[in-house]
Amino acid sequence: MLAWLMPEQASVQAPRVDAIFLALTAISGAIVLLVVGLVVAFSIRFRRGSKANRDALPSLVAREFEIGWTAATLFVFVFIFWWAASAEIRAYVAPKDAIEVHVVAKQWMWKTQSSNGAREINELHVPVGAPVRLILTSQDVIHSFYVPAFRLKRDALPGQQTETWFKATKTGTFHLLCTEYCGTDHARMLGRIVVMEPEDYARWLSAQPEGDDLAHAGERLFAERGCAGCHAPGSGVHAPGLAGLWGREIPLAGGRTATVDGAYVRDSILQPKRDVAAGYEPIMPSYDGLLSDGEIQELTAYIRALGAGPRASRTPGRPPLSSRVPGAARDRSPAMVPGAPVDDGPAPAGAATRP
Repeated sequence: MLAWLMPEQASVQAPRVDAIFLALTAISGAIVLLVVGLVVAFSIRFRRGSKANRDALPSLVAREFEIGWTAATLFVFVFIFWWAASAEIRAYVAPKDAIEVHVVAKQWMWKTQSSNGAREINELHVPVGAPVRLILTSQDVIHSFYVPAFRLKRDALPGQQTETWFKATKTGTFHLLCTEYCGTDHARMLGRIVVMEPEDYARWLSAQPEGDDLAHAGERLFAERGCAGCHAPGSGVHAPGLAGLWGREIPLAGGRTATVDGAYVRDSILQPKRDVAAGYEPIMPSYDGLLSDGEIQELTAYIRALGAGPRASRTPGRPPLSSRVPGAARDRSPAMVPGAPVDDGPAPAGAATRP
C-alpha cells in the first residue's frame, strides 16, 4: 500500500509504524481541510457588506459546540497517545527466544557480535522469521541505529546500554544508517542488514572463524582481571558469589532493591559504590576506563551464563562454565538458529546478592 510513498516493509514492526503514521497524516489533513474550509466559508458569508446575521446562532449552541469539539479533540489525543505508546513499548520487550546481538557504535562504524562469538563490522546477518534482540552501546558519542525497512531506530549511548528488537519478514539486504550527527564522517557511517533463509544462515554461521562466544570470553576475562579473587566460591574476600544471580531481585543497602540485569551489572562494574548490596562493604574498585564496552558485554554474558537454566544450549566441544566455577549454574548460550530450546529456568535458592 502506497509503495510510492512509504519505504519497503521488511519487519513485523513496520506495518504498525506505518499505520500510526498514516493515521496521523489523515487526521492532520482532515483538521487542516476543516479549518481552511471554515475560514473560506466564513470569509465569504460574513464578508464586509454582507447582510448575513452575525447573531443567528444562539450563545447556548455555540457553547455546546465548543464543549463537544474540545472533548472530541481530547479523546482523539488520548487514543493516539495510547496507540503509539503501546507500539513503542512493545519494541522494548523482546521475545524470550530472540537471538541476542551486541552492537557497539563508534566513529564511524557499527561493530556487532552474536552470542556465539561471530563478529562483523558494518554488517549483521540474521535469519528471516526469527526475533533478534539488539543490545546497543557507544564507545564515544551518541549514535542512532536506524534501519528504514524495519522502521527501527534506537540510540546507542556512551556509558549506557539500550535495547530494541526486530523480526525480519523478508530476505534481502537492507540499509543500516546512523541518524544522530556524530562527527565529520557521520554521513559515511553506513552498514547493511543481511536477512537470510534459516538454512542459509546456519551455513553462514558455521563458516565463520571459530572464536570464543561472549560467555566464554567473559569467563577468561573474569580470571585475567582478578574478579575471581573476590567473587569465586571459597574466596577469602567477603564478596557476593555470582552463580544463579542473573535476573534476581536483590536487596541493597538502605532498604532499596534492584534486579540483576545488563544495566545493573554495568553499573556495578563502573560505579560499584552507587548501589551496594545489603550485607557487603563497598570495597570493590571501579573499572571505569579499564574495561572497554566489549569487555563489559563479555563479563555480562558470563554472569548471565552462570544463572542459566538446566536445558540451555551450549557451544559444542566446550565444557560447561559450571564445570570450571564450582557451585555455578549451567552454561547458557542463546540459540543462534530458530527453534533451538532456551530455558532460563528458576534461579537457585540462597544465591549471592551482588556482583
